[in-house]
Amino acid sequence: MSSCSSMSSKDNMLHVLAVDDCLVDRKLVEKILKSSSYRVTTADSGKRALELLGLGDDNVSVQEAKVNMIITDYFMPGMTGYELLKIVKESATLREIPVVVMSSENVPTNISRCLEEGAEEFLLKPLRKSDVSRLHSHMMRSS
Repeated sequence: MSSCSSMSSKDNMLHVLAVDDCLVDRKLVEKILKSSSYRVTTADSGKRALELLGLGDDNVSVQEAKVNMIITDYFMPGMTGYELLKIVKESATLREIPVVVMSSENVPTNISRCLEEGAEEFLLKPLRKSDVSRLHSHMMRSS
C-alpha cells in the first residue's frame, strides 16, 4: 500500500490512515488529503486498518510508519468505524492517535456515541477541502 520512493520528504509529512469500504469515497479522501500535503495510506476495511496498525489477528506488527490520524467511515461491513474506534482507543499503543469518523448519514445517536468513545470529530460525507484544516489541528496535538 505504500510506494517505494525515497523516504526523506515523506518522513516529515503527517500520515493519515483512511478507512472506507467504498472505493470512490476512499479515493476522494486520499485525493483531498494528498493535495494538502499529507501522506495517505488507505484500507478498505476495519480489519485491514488494524493489520496496518499492527493489531492484526496474528499479532504481528506490520505498521510501516507512525500514523498521525485515522479517518474512518462509520458504516462498513464486518467491522464498523465505531468498532474500529473502540479498538484503537482501548489499545495502549494506539489510543493517542486521533480518530475521525465520517458518515453520509446524520444520525445524532451515532455521532454522540463516537464522540463519547473518543473520536476527535464526526464529519458528514463527502469530505471537503474545508474540513482538512480542522483535521490538521487534531494531528498537530498528537505528533
